[in-house]
Amino acid sequence: MDLTVKTLEGKDAGKVSLKDEIFGLEPREDILARMVRYQLAAKRQGSHKVKGRSEVSLTGAKMYKQKGTGNARHHAKRAPQFRGGGVAHGPVVRDHAHDLPKKVRALALKHALSTKAKSEDLIIIDDLVAKEAKTKALLSQFSGLGLDNALIIGGAEVDGNFKLAARNIPNIDVLPVQGINVYDILRRGKLVLSKSAVEALEERFK
Repeated sequence: MDLTVKTLEGKDAGKVSLKDEIFGLEPREDILARMVRYQLAAKRQGSHKVKGRSEVSLTGAKMYKQKGTGNARHHAKRAPQFRGGGVAHGPVVRDHAHDLPKKVRALALKHALSTKAKSEDLIIIDDLVAKEAKTKALLSQFSGLGLDNALIIGGAEVDGNFKLAARNIPNIDVLPVQGINVYDILRRGKLVLSKSAVEALEERFK
């Protein structure tokens, strides 16, 4: 698969050949859904918590004697059915993350890249470098490229001026190639890769 490489100014800067085994797969929604669920589960804090009957600050003494009162048989006021009692089967602090095989995670990333390539939402930029950290100038360049909702992936390190200029633009995310992930690719309209990011991805899946 051959794609035209663009500059930030919107000019052509040659062509790049993308490997079909990375960018040319037929997207599978089931694999993508599993990966998104895996990522979102890992992001959950799991810090929600309520007090059970053993944790509430109430007496543990028996409310009244077992027999002869005509009332139901109860023990302590900490039982869930009483006001101020502990919550039955409430949430506890826990980790929501679950396992997903490494090969499935790698395959999901390939399918996410292929999804953007198939829908023609993949743009290759020659170099992601800004002369100065000016949001207005970068916004003008993005407008020329038709980028209003995009994930931008640079090389091993993102140019400092480019990162500073882009951070105030809504619906634009900038990540180094190590941070590329399925969820962020799918949640943004366009995927912008630098030439160095393409080389790093092809080396990663070699």
